[in-house]
Formats: sequence, C-alpha cells, structure tokens
Amino acid sequence: MKVGVETRSARKERDIVHAATVAFVSQGYDGTSMEEIATKAGVSKQTVYKHFVDKETLFGEVIRASAAQATDAFDAVAALLTEAEFKTGGLRKVARRFMTTLMDEDRLKLRRLIIANADRMPQLGRDWYEKGFERMLTSMATCFQQLTARRLLRTPDPYLAASHFFGMLLWIPMNEAMFTGNKTPRSQAELERHADATVETFLVAYGELAKPSA
Repeated sequence: MKVGVETRSARKERDIVHAATVAFVSQGYDGTSMEEIATKAGVSKQTVYKHFVDKETLFGEVIRASAAQATDAFDAVAALLTEAEFKTGGLRKVARRFMTTLMDEDRLKLRRLIIANADRMPQLGRDWYEKGFERMLTSMATCFQQLTARRLLRTPDPYLAASHFFGMLLWIPMNEAMFTGNKTPRSQAELERHADATVETFLVAYGELAKPSA
C-alpha cells in the first residue's frame, strides 16, 4: 500500500514539473503563476506547494530535469563511439543527434530563460551547466580518450578536443538561435550538413593518420 502512495506522489510530481515546463517556456518565469501550473497539472495549488516550496524551487527542478534529459539522450548515443561504430561513421551520427537535441525549440526557449534569470538565480545557471553541458563534455572526453588508446584518434588532451568538437558544432547555430529568437530556424537538413562538416574538420585535426600500406 505504501508503494502505491509513493508511486502516485511521484507521478503527481512529474505532472507538475511537466506542466511547469510548458508554462515557463510559453510565458516566461515572471509570467507564470503557481496557480496556473496547478491547473495545467490537474492538481490543487496546495499540492504544488506540497512538492515545491515556491516557484523558484520548481523552476530549478525544471532546469535540472531538462539538463538530465539532454544528458541522458547524449549518453545513449555515446554508445556509437565504440571502436566498431566509430569506424562506420559513429561520430557523425553522434554530432547529428546531439545537434537535434540541443537545437530543440523548447530547450532553446528554456535556455534563454535561464540566461535571463542568471543574475538573480545564479545557482540555477550553474546547475544547468554542470549537470548538462559539463557532464556531456566529460563523457565525450572519456570517449575520445578511449578512441585515442585504440589509435583511432589523436587527442593529447581529450577534454580540450571535446571542447573543440562542441564549439565547432554549436557556436554558430546556437548563437544564431539564441540572439535572433529562432524566428527562421535552420532546417534539419541544414543542421545535419553543419554537423557533418564539423566532424570532417575535427577529424582533420584529431583523426589518426592513415598507416602506409605494406
């Protein structure tokens, strides 16, 4: 019986976080009320406050949940960087999927919200970075280190190589979307072309030199 109560509680909490995400993304932090979130989640306002003491706490959970989702998605595709997958274009697949994940319209809107509120809620911005992007950088660096050990890459500093990879991949598309409001977002084909070009350039710098034929 106790397990059932805990399961319902966890489900309500997920519903509240989902409703809050939709509300924050569509109306901003200041334009969203706890009462509205309760209505969207199909619960009472008291229930919302039972799970989250105030709006800032709930916003923080939305940020952490979004960062975790992006990172989990990246961890799933990191399996494409095994030795066998890498040899058959795994890095290009990772670049394409990573680009699609981070250029999602709702995630971009949430990213703008975090930046807009960074001065008054600095810890939330740090959570987003540490639990999201920094963790992805570390995971990619580990993959590059393993591929270097197998002589498939040349990365004396795997973390720096990962920084270069993500920098080339995201700097222009991400800034373009962030500062123009993404009114005319790039098509999927354009994002994939950019991802492919990033991988080609990265491998020129960090790819293992071809061994001379015997």
